[in-house]
Amino acid sequence: MERFINIVLLDKEEKHLHALQLILRGSGNNVSVADSTSELIKLVSKKHVGIVFINMDLLKSQDKDLIEIVKKKTISAATHVIIIADSNDSASKLIKGLKFGAADFVVYPFHPNLVKAKVDVLKNLYFKDVRIMQLLKNIFPEQVLLELDKTGRFKPRRNENATVLFTDFIGFSQLSKTMKPLEIVAELDFFFNKFDEIVKRYKLEKIKTIGDAYMCISGVNDDNGLPEVRATLAAIEMRNFVQSKMKKKPNWKIRIGLHAGPLVAGIIGSNKMTFDVWGDTVNIASRIEHSAENNQIAISTEIAHRISDYINIAYQGKREIKHGAKLEVFKVLDIKEDWSLFQEGLLPNSKLREKCDLQGMDFDHAKRYIVKKLQRNLPKHYFYHSHRHTLNVEKSAVRIAKLEGVNRSDILLLRTACLLHDVGYIFEYQFNESLSIEFAKEKLPKFGYSNEEIEVICKMINATKLDVEPVSLLEKIICDADHDYLGRADYQIIANDLRKELEAIGKFMSDLEWVDFQLDFLQKHNFYTNTAQNIRGAGKKNRIQDLLFLKEELKRKHS
Repeated sequence: MERFINIVLLDKEEKHLHALQLILRGSGNNVSVADSTSELIKLVSKKHVGIVFINMDLLKSQDKDLIEIVKKKTISAATHVIIIADSNDSASKLIKGLKFGAADFVVYPFHPNLVKAKVDVLKNLYFKDVRIMQLLKNIFPEQVLLELDKTGRFKPRRNENATVLFTDFIGFSQLSKTMKPLEIVAELDFFFNKFDEIVKRYKLEKIKTIGDAYMCISGVNDDNGLPEVRATLAAIEMRNFVQSKMKKKPNWKIRIGLHAGPLVAGIIGSNKMTFDVWGDTVNIASRIEHSAENNQIAISTEIAHRISDYINIAYQGKREIKHGAKLEVFKVLDIKEDWSLFQEGLLPNSKLREKCDLQGMDFDHAKRYIVKKLQRNLPKHYFYHSHRHTLNVEKSAVRIAKLEGVNRSDILLLRTACLLHDVGYIFEYQFNESLSIEFAKEKLPKFGYSNEEIEVICKMINATKLDVEPVSLLEKIICDADHDYLGRADYQIIANDLRKELEAIGKFMSDLEWVDFQLDFLQKHNFYTNTAQNIRGAGKKNRIQDLLFLKEELKRKHS
């Protein structure tokens, strides 16, 4: 598995910079140079920087707190600093640099293997810190993590208007008797992973799973609008997902319940801490869920009153909840036409998403729609321009964008452009980019994309034309992602797919012609972003050398 890291060098000595760039080249290191301390601070504030090299002489006078400032300003899980010293620097100066907060030091003239070993140790620490932070974010809400980081504890707090959602599978006890334990776990994992995705999409907070039960909340740790509506939209999507799998999984039937009211949220325990919620609201939500019928969503009056402008509901009457107590219960049907995507009642349109303080563009469902379109409609003999290529381009674009410090909103626009850039091949092999742009303009408004966002996306798609020079950073990234494989170890596999595709449409080449075809493209091609040049440039040069060697072999063979 490839792992990439941003490394920044701050040094006014050209000999230091040149030597370090040579030593650090490759191995997933994206190396850049900061011209000043202010530029360094700007870089660590924008990009996820893992390691910073700083010349020790820059830690004097007004910059003596530079390492501390770097660690405070960084957006990374952790940024490790290595100080650069000359062989004539005293040991006391090195110790002073380490006291300022540096993790290690290197001495010029550098010993390449020693520098690489020290960097590898810090890279492993960095990736471990990243993984730990990811795990913590999966366990605790972001607001809780911020308070724990500041004070070391999270005080329990009461919320007067929270929404609680419960789901469970009907007849699970009987199912567990007829299925092997590993099969049961695999099925639950399948459904719960999808629920996690839905919960994240509607900005809810997952609390826990208990056996076959799934619990989440809204309106507790977030300030997004219409928490009851967001929870109901999530419930509709969960129900519809389970129903869509009924043909293959007929024994898996769900029931869902929602209730809104006061509760207390907090962390319990000092060992293996968990974030949880308590109160009658939680208990009532659980009991309402148990009153729901197969593949139905039951809601309380409190929820019904707050969602009725947007959601179609039906009165179910009074249901006994516990010890003879009864509550009025409603059934959720679907989303009202005026508020649903394509007026189908299944997903919220951009108007409702904005009311809920969700991002206007519905990227997740746009991606699902586009990928399905590619899978179903691209000719089977398009071995290179397949939906797999599209997904690989998207993955590469995200990697480059993150290393370049692109913000989340622009990354979504970039991903959308990547998914669409080859849609035109469905209709025509030549001039496909123009057809992709037409498709984007027609379909994206239905998924809540604004005219301004669509314009940015269309410019990115247009930039993938071979005769167009990319201008913006996003345009440069999509071009680099489209040809990321040129510098990867799997180049030959992908190139062979392209040859098969060309032959399928009648473009045959001898082995020597095919090598010349590749060399012509590779030698004219340029990576545009510093990241792609750093992480793929050397690999592309290796591909060229391999092809030149192969060309000579083929010439000798035919001479």
